[in-house]
Amino acid sequence: MGIDVIDVGPSPAIAIEFEGLKGVDGVRYSLDSFEHMPILAVIVTGNACPTAKAWDSELIKLQRDYFGHGLQIVVVNPNNQYLSPQDTFDCMVKRTANAGFNFPYLKDEGAVLARRLGAFVTPQVFLFDAGRKLRYTGRIADSRRPAAVMRYDLKKAIDDLVAGRKVEVPQTEPFGCSLVL
Repeated sequence: MGIDVIDVGPSPAIAIEFEGLKGVDGVRYSLDSFEHMPILAVIVTGNACPTAKAWDSELIKLQRDYFGHGLQIVVVNPNNQYLSPQDTFDCMVKRTANAGFNFPYLKDEGAVLARRLGAFVTPQVFLFDAGRKLRYTGRIADSRRPAAVMRYDLKKAIDDLVAGRKVEVPQTEPFGCSLVL
């Protein structure tokens, strides 16, 4: 099954397959690894980005609260470990253990998936429906700090999908740290 990317902004309108991305759990993941989940949130992140790290607890809570509604969060790190030493696989393993991630954290070697998605910052969200059509892309919320949020954009988009509605706001401007490719 491919991912159909609809034109909601700067992301390219292409079908995306991925396979062989190594998770911190030692498992290699493909898009098909998540075919049983009707909502897939691919979130591009980096270990050195304070904005991305500030959202770890909220993403854990979101996965826990919406797993029963069919949500699967997958966090992907495309950053070049030679240009950003905090983005090594070992550092990813440590971040997962320290934060208590309840979702896969994958290394996107060569940033192949991130480039195909059109990602340019961390964190950046790509939310897909059961048909793997892109329904939302952008930021997690309207603030860099969870304590200052006025609008939880990702949560609202997930709520729309869970309720069978069209996503009210399909695109927001992501912010955070530039990818280090």
